[in-house]
Amino acid sequence: MINSLEKGIIIRSTGSWYTVYTDDGQLRLCRLRGKYRIKGIRTTNPLAVGDLVGFRLEEGKQTAVIHHIEDRKNFIIRKATNLSKAAHIIAANMDQALLVVTLQSPRTSKGFMDRFLVTAEAYHLPVSIVFNKYDLLDELQIAEQNQLIAAYEKIGYNCLAVSAVSGFGLEELKQQMKDKVSLFSGHSGVGKSALINAIDPNLNLRIGDISEYHSKGKHTTTFAEMHQLSFGGWIVDTPGIKEFGLYELEKETLAQRFPEMRELMTQCRFANCTHRHEPGCAVKEALEQGDIAAFRYTNYLNMLIDDETKQKNI
Repeated sequence: MINSLEKGIIIRSTGSWYTVYTDDGQLRLCRLRGKYRIKGIRTTNPLAVGDLVGFRLEEGKQTAVIHHIEDRKNFIIRKATNLSKAAHIIAANMDQALLVVTLQSPRTSKGFMDRFLVTAEAYHLPVSIVFNKYDLLDELQIAEQNQLIAAYEKIGYNCLAVSAVSGFGLEELKQQMKDKVSLFSGHSGVGKSALINAIDPNLNLRIGDISEYHSKGKHTTTFAEMHQLSFGGWIVDTPGIKEFGLYELEKETLAQRFPEMRELMTQCRFANCTHRHEPGCAVKEALEQGDIAAFRYTNYLNMLIDDETKQKNI
């Protein structure tokens, strides 16, 4: 049956309808056949942008029905804002994620950055951190950004400083995206749509203003959507994320999602070390020696506390 289906990739998801880009370059409006659950994961969306599907045209109609979904090589997920569901799948089958952050207008918190990175680590998704709005920074802010970049590059994350306005750093970003499926994510207002337009003006995505009162961006993207790049590859544009809630990350494995801690864990005296109060902790020793960034360790502790609070409330 699967061999008799037409195949394609979901490039847009709006409610119960999906736009599928077919293997022969056509666009098909599809719906999902019946109810569909993925390996018991309770989600707000059974299918996501980036999913590879098999479908069949409905008789006498231009619309189609999805009958099959290919196994995902990866996906990224966050806690759903809808409390009746457990999670929301942002996108699937990506080569890399580009986390767009800014030091001002608005300022991206390091806690948000690390929650995204931890989630990407859990789902085996490589991440580069894109520091946008370089043109707005003064000398002190540039120095602060360089310190952040040094801290993240030290633990293996590729970092880029760019400006959608001046074009600074865009050629390097473009080369990194060429012929890959790249997820663009970040807070509202960090300039994701402006960056995408600067990289590929043919896309002409809508750009929003920064709210003067909150200094946060107004949502311009209301659903995830894939766009084909003129120079090769695809970009997944996502709605701006205000908060990034961790989904099913257990405290026992949390430290493994921090590359700098993962390297040291086998050197701890206790196999079940939480890296908080235990003697002989290699992670705490590295922290005291300055080999682990203090803000990363603080964010780790905050995630542990969040998990423990959640467990108490269950």
